[in-house]
Amino acid sequence: MSQDLGLPVRAVEETLLGAERTLTRTQVADRAGVPLELAEQLWQQLGFPHAADDDVAFSEADVVALGLTHDLLGFGVLTPDSQAALVRTWGRSFARLAEWQVGLIARLAVEDADPATRLTELTDTVLPDVERLQAYVWRRHLAGAAARLLEGGTGTTAPTAVGFVDIVGYTAQSRDLTDRELVDWVELFESHLTSSVVETGGRVIKTIGDEVLFATDDAAAAVEIALTATERGADPEDPFPPVRAGVAYGEVVGRLGDVLGPTVNLASRLTSVARPGTVLVERGAHDALLAPGDDDAAVVLRRLPRTSVRGYSRLEAWAARRAPH
Repeated sequence: MSQDLGLPVRAVEETLLGAERTLTRTQVADRAGVPLELAEQLWQQLGFPHAADDDVAFSEADVVALGLTHDLLGFGVLTPDSQAALVRTWGRSFARLAEWQVGLIARLAVEDADPATRLTELTDTVLPDVERLQAYVWRRHLAGAAARLLEGGTGTTAPTAVGFVDIVGYTAQSRDLTDRELVDWVELFESHLTSSVVETGGRVIKTIGDEVLFATDDAAAAVEIALTATERGADPEDPFPPVRAGVAYGEVVGRLGDVLGPTVNLASRLTSVARPGTVLVERGAHDALLAPGDDDAAVVLRRLPRTSVRGYSRLEAWAARRAPH
């Protein structure tokens, strides 16, 4: 039996937006004192759906948000150079987070005899707590980022170890799994690897389905993370998937939580040529791991024949393994 979702949908929207949709885009821009062209540009960068001039698609909350954004531009916090990149990052990050969170809530709602009403109730009771928790997590990450900035100075580049860990045979494996099994498998990979990165003092930069990009302040920590992952993947008793990894060390450009530059490219290329269950490092990581006078190195490096990969015709690489004790 079909159910009219109009009323519950409007109730959920009103709860989430903090007010009913009563304004057009022109009215929002006028009330916020922001040129319509700038408002449309910001909404587009945030990934919001396009609204026609006569669409009543906005609320009082949009007026406040647009005014705050305009204030940040005026204060110089959002410069013309950084505005588009930062706003796009906000849009992508929150869109992905929202899809995931709504999926979790919807899964609870569909189990109820009246899913629409249950969804409204969950939105009312659960999301305020989620919002507070998100604010806490955000501030904790702000504190960590601020500490790294103060310790490393105000430059945009810094010596950093970058590592990629990639699931071996992901395409073939994913064909044999149900949707639920695939999600659980990738979740296991991401969650366990994230725990390993954080426990070793690193930070996860991004997850790309079957691959995780992470960064640490020193090469030894990055190789430790990579070796732990490959060892777990090689253990038939461990559900962690088989993986391969590449680690590079050198100057890295930090931008909006991401890392860029040749060091990142090298780590990616090394991962693409690594054999299953192996960790490869390049010259920068090699030299950092085997510093002069260090007779108690934790890893052994075996030089490999130079290889050609995209962008590098004769790439130097070493296979890393734990030193015998």
